[in-house]
Amino acid sequence: MDFQLSDDQRALRSGMRDLLGAVFDRDRMRAAVERGGALDRSLWRELGAAGFFALRLPEEAGGVGLGLPEAVLLFEEAGRALLPGPLVATHLAAGLVKGAAEGEAVVTAAEGGGRPVADLGGADAVLVGGGAGVVEGERLEVLTGEVLEAFVAGAVPVRSMDPLTPLHRVEGRWEGARASEAYPGALRREGALLSAAEQLGSATRTTEMAVQHAGSREQFGSLIGSFQAVKHLCADMLARTEPARSAVYAAAVTGDPVEIAAAKLLADEAAVRNARDCLQIHGGMGFTWEADVHLHLKRAWLRAARWLTAAEAEELLAADLGPVRPLYSGSAALG
Repeated sequence: MDFQLSDDQRALRSGMRDLLGAVFDRDRMRAAVERGGALDRSLWRELGAAGFFALRLPEEAGGVGLGLPEAVLLFEEAGRALLPGPLVATHLAAGLVKGAAEGEAVVTAAEGGGRPVADLGGADAVLVGGGAGVVEGERLEVLTGEVLEAFVAGAVPVRSMDPLTPLHRVEGRWEGARASEAYPGALRREGALLSAAEQLGSATRTTEMAVQHAGSREQFGSLIGSFQAVKHLCADMLARTEPARSAVYAAAVTGDPVEIAAAKLLADEAAVRNARDCLQIHGGMGFTWEADVHLHLKRAWLRAARWLTAAEAEELLAADLGPVRPLYSGSAALG
């Protein structure tokens, strides 16, 4: 079986990279940082017009009619570009919330479990996992209108480590919803996988940034990329990224919950550790506000706590191993 990307998939990924390079270049990214992460509605509509949110809707419903593997490629590019906003939730809400598929509506998600809600201030709807409602067989509520206003009124702004992602802490009856309750549902699984794809894109980008800097920065009369310690850091970054890529792509094909858990676990580790190593390779420059390395690290930390955490993924993987059996039985086990 050939798991290489098809020509159409490569063209799709390349097209999205070109689009994001045009509509969300470094200047626009830095402008978003200065705005404090406030959502750019014009950018959201451009993404909608490009089919980013309606990618998996059937063509008869106004979508593109593609699948989860293709969505993963787009979200990988979004992660690479540090594209802000509730991309995953709006993508999942296409077909559920009016205007989400076209980029006219911004949809965020409240996962419960005491986790803060991202981009709540500019949202037109909120998906509440583990809520009292049932959408497509899942425990899920879609909050709009007056219910959404009451939800927002009960939310308290909290400081976000990522300047591109404003956060709110939710008070009231939604606060106690357990994130793990809704995870077995398709929306929860797909949210974790698409978030893993964003992490993969970030891990790939920080690897490239580190290699580029190591190949141009001179110290003691030599390029720092010629130093063995720096070579090892760059090699380790690649060695984390490629297994994560394989896991994310495979999980997109199978849709298996356990494989998605493994993909999220590997992608989170690759994104966080690669950003930290990239920062180390950049040295003192990497810690400055003007450099972009810290933005990748902060976003990676934030994504690692979304949809499926490392602890939750490990529990799912451990449960899939089955009951624990003793290595030995009988009198030999007693020594």
